[in-house]
Amino acid sequence: MEVKTSLLDNMIGVGDMVLLEPLSEDSFIANLRNRFDHNEIYTYIGSVVISMNPYRSLPIFTPEKVEEYRNRNFYELSPHIYALADEAYRSLRDQDKDQCILITGESGAGKTEASKLVMSYVAAVCGKGQEVNKVKEQLLQSNPVLEAFGNAKTVRNDNSSRFGKYMDIEFDFKGDPLGGVISNYLLEKSRVVKQPRGERNFHIFYQLLSGASDDTLKKLKLDRDFSKYNYLSLDSAAVNGLDDAANFRTVRNAMQIVGFMEDEVQSVLELVAAVLKLGNIEFKPESRCNGNDESRIKDKNDLKEMCELLGTEQTVLERAFSYRTVEAKQEKVCTTLNVAQAYYARDALAKNLYSRLFSWLVTRINESIKAAPKSRHKVMGVLDIYGFEIFEENSFEQFIINYCNEKLQQIFIELTLREEQEEYIREGIEWTNIEYFNNAIICDLIENHQNGILAMLDEECLRPGTVTDETFLDKLNTICAEHLHFESRLSKSSKFLTDHSLPHNCFRIQHYAGKVLYRAEGFVDKNNDLLYRDLSQAMYKANHSLMKQLFPEGNPAKVNLKRPPTAGFQFRHSVGTLMRNLQTKNPNYIRCIKPNDKKASHIFTDSLVCHQVRYLGLMENVRVRRAGYAFRQAYEPCLERYKMLCKRTWPHWRGPAREGVEVLMADLTVPTEEFSYGRSKVFIRNPRTLFSLEERRRQCLQDLATLIQKIYRGWKCRSHFLLLKKSQIVVAAWFRRYAQQNKYKRIKSATTVVQSYTRGWQARKLLRELKYQKRCEEAVTTISAYWHGTQVRREYRKFFRANAGKKIYNFTIQRIMQKYFLGLKSTMPSMSPIDKSWPVKPYLFLDGVHSDLRRIFHLWRCKKYRSEFTEEKKAVFEEKLEASEIFKDKKALYASSVSQPFIGDYLEISKNPKYQKLNSAMDEKVLLADVVNKINRANGKGTARIFLLTKNSVVLADQKTGQVKASVPLPDLTSVSVSTQSDGFFALKLKEGSASAIKGDFLLSSEHLIEIITKLHRTGATAADSEQLNIDISDEFLVQFKHDKVCVKFIQGGPKNGNSVSCKRKNNRLLEVSVPSTV
Repeated sequence: MEVKTSLLDNMIGVGDMVLLEPLSEDSFIANLRNRFDHNEIYTYIGSVVISMNPYRSLPIFTPEKVEEYRNRNFYELSPHIYALADEAYRSLRDQDKDQCILITGESGAGKTEASKLVMSYVAAVCGKGQEVNKVKEQLLQSNPVLEAFGNAKTVRNDNSSRFGKYMDIEFDFKGDPLGGVISNYLLEKSRVVKQPRGERNFHIFYQLLSGASDDTLKKLKLDRDFSKYNYLSLDSAAVNGLDDAANFRTVRNAMQIVGFMEDEVQSVLELVAAVLKLGNIEFKPESRCNGNDESRIKDKNDLKEMCELLGTEQTVLERAFSYRTVEAKQEKVCTTLNVAQAYYARDALAKNLYSRLFSWLVTRINESIKAAPKSRHKVMGVLDIYGFEIFEENSFEQFIINYCNEKLQQIFIELTLREEQEEYIREGIEWTNIEYFNNAIICDLIENHQNGILAMLDEECLRPGTVTDETFLDKLNTICAEHLHFESRLSKSSKFLTDHSLPHNCFRIQHYAGKVLYRAEGFVDKNNDLLYRDLSQAMYKANHSLMKQLFPEGNPAKVNLKRPPTAGFQFRHSVGTLMRNLQTKNPNYIRCIKPNDKKASHIFTDSLVCHQVRYLGLMENVRVRRAGYAFRQAYEPCLERYKMLCKRTWPHWRGPAREGVEVLMADLTVPTEEFSYGRSKVFIRNPRTLFSLEERRRQCLQDLATLIQKIYRGWKCRSHFLLLKKSQIVVAAWFRRYAQQNKYKRIKSATTVVQSYTRGWQARKLLRELKYQKRCEEAVTTISAYWHGTQVRREYRKFFRANAGKKIYNFTIQRIMQKYFLGLKSTMPSMSPIDKSWPVKPYLFLDGVHSDLRRIFHLWRCKKYRSEFTEEKKAVFEEKLEASEIFKDKKALYASSVSQPFIGDYLEISKNPKYQKLNSAMDEKVLLADVVNKINRANGKGTARIFLLTKNSVVLADQKTGQVKASVPLPDLTSVSVSTQSDGFFALKLKEGSASAIKGDFLLSSEHLIEIITKLHRTGATAADSEQLNIDISDEFLVQFKHDKVCVKFIQGGPKNGNSVSCKRKNNRLLEVSVPSTV
């Protein structure tokens, strides 16, 4: 069963500002702070997402989060930018509605990151396939290229977008991306020639110098030292956390993925290098004979290198920096440029060269990512544009940026009201007009074609005669003096004459986000954005592959004497096109806010956030959304969420969802003026009503949880009782079976004994009868033989004399025996006892004698061999013989011990000074001294101990200190247990009740097991007061440890155990010894 969730579950603060109660600016800021402190950086205002920049990585952008928000209702989960991206994508795919996502906020608020997150989410949830993946990759990789050329480090943001970007992503009917189109607005090209303190030029300059190879820099005639270029500020050249070299490699890779050819990339880098070289050109004044000042280039080396990069003649460009040609109808006037004008021309060329290169990059990217014009495409637009700007000094750039934000605010209010009105009409709810501030009057003040500020600025720029910023301000003071949102110290309005916060060279406009003071200085020049025609023509003549595309007006064959359109006119036209484009799409808003100016995490500055809330118009947005009904929800999820509050709807409602909601509201006695029923949704007017429902639901859930716990515990106890009862029956059945089996075994054993006795008696009786029969037969045979012999002898006496045969027989036997013994003398074997050779017997009748002589000779030979033994050697052989009797064919280790002599004192305890104290403690002669391992029952590990054997006792001592740990008299030793395998484990079993048996038996391991057991057996046999020591050879025996008996079991180990014997504790009653078969 799928678990239903809601925005209201586990909510920190208020997830949707529309539900904030009470609504005020302070409560709005407090709610943002509360959520920010708990890492909740997203908050809703209806369908608008507020995004707080956390200035750190959060684990909320993982692939798992993407799957969590995929195909989910907007209000189903906690606020997230993925929810808005999913809602926009599903509306585009399923409802065939073109979408636009408007991302606004001031520099450093996270607009660029927000646009990346939206694009990455759409790329993750749309279709797969080789072609689709290629399109997605190109769309995503266009960002690093544009960021490198259009972003810069500012005091507010290390990666600030210095241009506005609008991307239309085109999809097919399945929702798979086909391509896209990028539009750029107002690149801050003045940054190319001058940057404020603490800021940098565009990223690409630093990336090129840091990341390009030495060979590339040599071709571009550049040096890695930033200080050699006038256009690069040095105080902020290095930025913490920004790797320019790595970013350059990323940009090169991204350009390759987007579709740039290698020669195009090289051409772009050549123009970037040319801009750097252009900034190093300096001028010096030179007086002419007519008294006019003209400029000359100080050092022509940089000019030469720049001309080589651009492929133009040095003299042509040098003349363009020194002279200006003005054409009027059929006349041409050539004037010289002084130093100030030359520097202006140089900077104008640098700004135009870079800005046109940026526009060419956008066009080139569009050629790569554009969709094929086969059929109608669905479009999702993503607008990442600068937010409202209020600085200490505001100039022309801030003026047109704020104009753009006024237009965005205007369309935001219009589209929000239209969306509200359409939903009310669609649901059949009565629409009431909402009072709100309409900033159309401010937009008209700026863009009016006759009396607008931009129109007057264009008129002033085109007017013949002396044109200055002061004449432009005078014109504003004359025409706009009566406007409610225009303020100037020099206007006709007397109320500003004494306003000292308003300087004479400034004017102030009251925008929707607050009052902004603009300095009129520079408005005319920046609006003109004039590039001398000589420089345009010089650039057009260059042989560089891009120059003719960047400076088409420099073509001599197409000379246009008209002034080019002003910057203000171009921007107003672009903004108008953008607004018309946005009005054809369904809008989705992301308002980005930065919590502090320090770019630090966990810091929330109330005043800064309040300032941004005001100029983003968020409070106005909340009031618009709350003017009608604060909360609305479809009938099915509403009934699913609150059905437990009514007995008639709980646990299941069988009828339509709307009828269930009506029954629920009636049962809860909610006032009828607090809600309305739409066609598919219920609308709740006041947030307090919603929170009351939530509080009732929370209390009801607690009661339900208690009930569930009670039922579960009862079920658990019953299940446990039934399990115990079932177990008791099983145990009883097994016990009865066991008892009957034992009774049967006893009866069977008794029957077997009776049968064996009976069969034995019958067998013995039969044996006696057979023996008697055999003796009778033998007696008859003997009597018959004697009788036949007597008869034969009687017959042959007739033919021989008495005793003649006997003499002949004895003589013959004597000669045969003589010959036999002489031959035996010459063929006698060696004196070695192990020599088993013996001469072959010559006659059959000497068989017994031959065997007896062989036996007697062997015994005599062995006696002679033994007579040569010393007492010590004799004792060793006796021990070896006894070892053979004990272990031969019984233990696998015996075979390897036959060739090893029994040394006894392996430690030389009497000579080793380390064991002097231990030796002095021994009252008797030590028969055996060796190091053994005492096995620990708890873990099967061995502890080294010294093993001493005397005539009357066995002693175990600590190997390091020599301290006696245990002394066991031999009479207390009952038996020794060993295995049949090739291990060295043995157990000394002690007599129960003896003083030595308090701690239990000893389980030891030694490399000299055969010698130790043999000496123990011999010593125990010779002791006067001890019984014969039993040797138990078995692969499984019991060892008494204190009060418990533990089974020691020997098994054959596998190859994974290696060639060593290991002992492991399996449980409290079993030690398992693994013996490898190769040991």
